[in-house]
Amino acid sequence: MTIKFQYNKTALQSLNKQLKVRLKALPTLKNKEAALRLEVKKAKDKTFELEKELAQKISSNVKSMGLWNEYIPKLLTISEVKTSSKKIAGVSIPILNEIFFNEPKFSLFEQPKWFPQGIEYVKELAMIVIEKEIFNRKMLLLDHARRKTTQKVNLYEKVQIPGYQDAIRKIKRFLEDEENLSKSAQKIVKKRQQKQKETIG
Repeated sequence: MTIKFQYNKTALQSLNKQLKVRLKALPTLKNKEAALRLEVKKAKDKTFELEKELAQKISSNVKSMGLWNEYIPKLLTISEVKTSSKKIAGVSIPILNEIFFNEPKFSLFEQPKWFPQGIEYVKELAMIVIEKEIFNRKMLLLDHARRKTTQKVNLYEKVQIPGYQDAIRKIKRFLEDEENLSKSAQKIVKKRQQKQKETIG
């Protein structure tokens, strides 16, 4: 990124102001990036943990898989998933509050006796799947924010701050050279005036 500037004091003041803003913001951005990185890892670990829990629950029921042909899916449906949101390092993320199920009444005499236990099992699986989805969404949102923050840190650290510093250096050098030339010119004019005075006198 090329920083456009003019070789004058106004431009120098403006660039100094821009540089100060970035130097002040950089530590905050770095802290935000570190906090987001940590939160992404936590959400990722939790998602992985829930995936493992789900796989274990399913594999523990492998022997009774044949019974599930008798199961009636409408005996348990999800009526509502209540979530709220919370801000982590400025990012709004979902939080799972409660899951509501619809459990229509059925006759225990007309249906297999394992149905109540089966319904509880399906409920547990559904809760794990929903929680896993919430944590996965949280991880994606936080990771997106982390990537954007990392880009901004890199832009400030590797492009803008060195760019402003370089531009400030160039303007200062130019103004110093201009001042030195002006002083030299004044000395030459003074010497000429003195010579003229001496020759007249």
